[in-house]
Amino acid sequence: MTRAIAPLNFPDLAPAAITSRLPELRMVKPSTLLVDERYQRGLSERSVRLIRKIVSEWDWRAFKPPVVVDVGDGLEVIDGQHTAIGAATHGGIDLLPVLVVEADEQATRASAFVRHNRDRITVTATQLHNAMVAAGDDEAVTVDRVCQRAGITVLRNPPAMAKFKPGETLAVTTIRALVNRRHAKGAREVLEVCVKAGMAPVSSAAIKAVEHLLFAPEYKGDIEPERISLILSAHSTTIDQEAARFAAERKVPVWRALASVIYMNRRKSRLAA
Repeated sequence: MTRAIAPLNFPDLAPAAITSRLPELRMVKPSTLLVDERYQRGLSERSVRLIRKIVSEWDWRAFKPPVVVDVGDGLEVIDGQHTAIGAATHGGIDLLPVLVVEADEQATRASAFVRHNRDRITVTATQLHNAMVAAGDDEAVTVDRVCQRAGITVLRNPPAMAKFKPGETLAVTTIRALVNRRHAKGAREVLEVCVKAGMAPVSSAAIKAVEHLLFAPEYKGDIEPERISLILSAHSTTIDQEAARFAAERKVPVWRALASVIYMNRRKSRLAA
């Protein structure tokens, strides 16, 4: 569903006076762009990986023009350094669209760089997942189908007042990794245990703990999925605290501690019976 953009009502907000000129769109050779290393980020390993991805997956539909400033000797990039380097590296991009803004002083350009990065809303993993599903990405669609069949709902954003409903989750990165390891069938088995336990939300720690109990050699076949669901449901108000204490005492990850706590409760239940 699409909708027109509508202004929001902010009665307590005074709009800023516009004192700078509108950006100018120019077409330039990417290799002519400049970078001021006094405030721009150097190329880390992560930067190099990102540039490799930009070069190998270049698509004008996913392109955002770098923002640059005319400094007399050339155009200096204040936002979009990775895109500019990717375009220069690609070899098939003769001209690159850039937005030229006004910033005569180096301090003003550095300040603009800070604002471009500080005022940016980072796309969350769940928002990206839903966008990739809509775009038909094979891996995202597989994850979405596994979740649907298991009764999992991947939220785009955290709910108001953190009031999750059973089966809701934000742990899409963990689920994606689970699907890669266990494929659709195994991942669905893990997620169904969490859904049958009525977990709200289905946490990353719970997903990893259940996977460990179902597939790790030390536990595999020794505890039934139904029993795991029953323990998680019966101890829903205390099991996270028990796992946190266990993790702190044994110096292990919380998810591993949670798996141990579930298993210990299972053994106690059998002894009591």
